[in-house]
Amino acid sequence: MLTKSKLMEVIQIQNKEIIISGNFIKRDLGGVFLSKSFVRIISGIRRCGKSTLLREMIKKEKNIYYLNLSDPRLQGFEFEDFMLADKIFKELFKKDGTYFFDEIQEIPGWEKYVRFLVDNKNKVALTGSNASMLSKELGTKLTGRHLTTELFPFSYNEFLKFKKLKPGIKSYEKYFQKGGFPEYLEENSNEILHELLKDITIRDVAIRHKIKNLNNLNKLTSFLITNVGKEFSYNSLKKIMQIPSVQTVIDIISYLEDSYLIFTLPKFDYSFKKQQIAAKKIYSIDNGLSNANSISFSKDFGKMLENQIFIGLKRKGYELFYFQEKGECDFLVKEKNKITQAFQVCYELNDENMVREVAGLTAAMRKFNLKEGLIITYDKDDEILVEDLKIKMIPAWKWFLDY
Repeated sequence: MLTKSKLMEVIQIQNKEIIISGNFIKRDLGGVFLSKSFVRIISGIRRCGKSTLLREMIKKEKNIYYLNLSDPRLQGFEFEDFMLADKIFKELFKKDGTYFFDEIQEIPGWEKYVRFLVDNKNKVALTGSNASMLSKELGTKLTGRHLTTELFPFSYNEFLKFKKLKPGIKSYEKYFQKGGFPEYLEENSNEILHELLKDITIRDVAIRHKIKNLNNLNKLTSFLITNVGKEFSYNSLKKIMQIPSVQTVIDIISYLEDSYLIFTLPKFDYSFKKQQIAAKKIYSIDNGLSNANSISFSKDFGKMLENQIFIGLKRKGYELFYFQEKGECDFLVKEKNKITQAFQVCYELNDENMVREVAGLTAAMRKFNLKEGLIITYDKDDEILVEDLKIKMIPAWKWFLDY
């Protein structure tokens, strides 16, 4: 618990700092509005721009009550301090304000206080870096009273605006290698992405979940962000990583997914049970992050492209699967219990791989009665017909203009 004088001092400092004007890149999120009937949740990986988005929202409000709960000056802040902070807000600013909380998941029980605010018709926006914690607590305490926005590192369009570049193969080459973390793009120092990975593994995983064996955590994390697009089973990872327990592998992967660092992609099957036991594929949140923290990732252009397309689809909020029967197809999109789109990703189409890539895509198209499929390449732009099926080939930079 904090003293009133200390908490007041931090609140005054934070509320001055947060209104300092800056150059904001408008994020491609559609309408992110605030309401007295719903909590606005902004979730996503650390350092992807959640606080900046919050600052942009703050500029539209007349009176604000802002609190960043990851501030080290608030060490010792407890649930009871929310009411003390509320009292300080009203003393300092005299008028009713809109509540903004950064990294609120740091405080156990936060959802009860937020529910209290919404029930009393206050506008509230908050950020958090842990998908599982947010969804779990929202489901139990804020049912029907929240609107969630997931934020990712910059899309290609946002990257272009941030770097003041024009769309095309040259600008996409930079995005392909560097990814979309704002601070890294501004400073161009790998150290930023090294520290980001440390923060996630230590603060979001090890400390939160009381993991004592950091060696297991670090080596598994490194392996996963390096080996994107590859199939894995929990048992195979246990053997490769020489981790004693399969459950440890399952837990660590779950924690890393909760922190938005990685994503697992299931194999499509109409049987949910078969889907659960089939091998999954792994993807990383960002090419730049994987490049900076891996020796071999940047050497596999095919997997880098596949990873970036996956994130582009994920950013749209699609439910995704990979397809593997007579042929293989990288991504299936499921909407309203129906497969509606099929995507194949191939860095360079040539005489050696054309037949295989087309066969995998057409197998998926026939399975799900799709008349059109897409092969996303690094720079090839073309179209072919395979009997009654249309296959478009499109350079990634063009495809990303809509993603």
